[in-house]
Amino acid sequence: MTDTATPSVARRLDALPFGRRHLKVLTGSGLGWALDAMDVGLISFIITALIAEWSLETSQASWIASAGFAGMAIGASLGGLLADRFGRRSVFAVTLLVYGLATGASAAVGGLAVLLVLRFIVGLGLGAELPVASTYVSEFAPARIRGRVIVILEAFWAVGWTAAALIGYFVIPQVDEGWRWALLIGAVPAAYALVVRWGLPESARWLERRGRHADADAVVREFEAASPAAAADPASPAAGDPALTAHAAPTPVTTGRGRIGALWSKEFRARTASLWLVWFCVNFSYYGAFIWIPTILYTQGYDLVRSFGFTLIITLAQLPGYAVAAWLIEVWGRRATLSVFLVGSAVAAVVFGTASTEGVIIGAGMALSFFNLGAWGALYAVTPEMYPTSMRGTGAGWAAGVGRIASILAPLSVPPLLLWGGAPALFVVFAIFFAVAAAAAWGLADRKGMALDER
Repeated sequence: MTDTATPSVARRLDALPFGRRHLKVLTGSGLGWALDAMDVGLISFIITALIAEWSLETSQASWIASAGFAGMAIGASLGGLLADRFGRRSVFAVTLLVYGLATGASAAVGGLAVLLVLRFIVGLGLGAELPVASTYVSEFAPARIRGRVIVILEAFWAVGWTAAALIGYFVIPQVDEGWRWALLIGAVPAAYALVVRWGLPESARWLERRGRHADADAVVREFEAASPAAAADPASPAAGDPALTAHAAPTPVTTGRGRIGALWSKEFRARTASLWLVWFCVNFSYYGAFIWIPTILYTQGYDLVRSFGFTLIITLAQLPGYAVAAWLIEVWGRRATLSVFLVGSAVAAVVFGTASTEGVIIGAGMALSFFNLGAWGALYAVTPEMYPTSMRGTGAGWAAGVGRIASILAPLSVPPLLLWGGAPALFVVFAIFFAVAAAAAWGLADRKGMALDER
């Protein structure tokens, strides 16, 4: 493939100050992100409620989470490929519609088997949406603040998870069959999908890469019109520094198979290996811990209201974690921020696993929430930057897909690990995975302040 695309669209986007059009893209995508988080978060509370209501064994309950994550693994891999082929916005909207409808349908189930099938369908949509959304927003964000913008996008996850915790606390234990009402609330994304589809622009970088130069120019003109001082912005690192513009070497990624193969080409294989390892380890520890925290507290003698209340308090620490990561990612860079937050997650996991009093449980849980979600923000920021525009969705989607394999295994691993060594051993295992991810982060490319690769 020859590099026929003009760099003008990329340079014009990177020269823009952050304006109201950027804010619309960020909040529009962020609300979808928050709704995704609400769905995933609700499952952690619903599992606990169903163990009590349906008299499920923990091994049976673990399949409720893992079925969703199995769908997410497939959805993430396919979603990235589809986004590179059909566009970011359209795939984003379709994924919201799929999982919103499946979540609403889950409210009517009468048994475990049907619930597992619907959770798998939910996962297909959810898994595809997250890497597509981060790729989409990264392609509009100016280079000098791109990392910060993506961490802010990821911070909407805390909004959604907090909403899930509020529903878990005020609805599920307080209303007869409250878990059904919680799932109905989770169907909101089905309606929001229509807003996303018609209210947001397609990625100008993707349009240009596909040869739709007039459409790409029209999108950029809308952003420039909303920011009249943008054209003269000399602070943009991409506006005049040739060292930060897209690479000139061609990349053979004209087909889906070519895009997948290019992930392991000589140029990208080291960063792909490091990225997949980080995604795998972070997913294992995050979902292993946070999906099961309400149930672990419940089995330790706390009733549903108190265990859900503890989880709500722990969840609130996510927002300051994102805020600190958003600041540091443009100061320290991607690798250092990601690694430090993962080390903090490892330490917090060990303390939480050995906590025996309510104060320590809440304090260590908040620290785990703070560091782990800050790490997630940095990971989502760095992932789209690893690859050129023609394969960015594929690269982000497959990294997320590999991570979802770990999220399938994690809920299934928790019951036997608890039987083997209790909560202390379980959270030491999570800490080890966090530490491995912290080391692997140093194998990633750090493109702080640099223009995206426009090949």
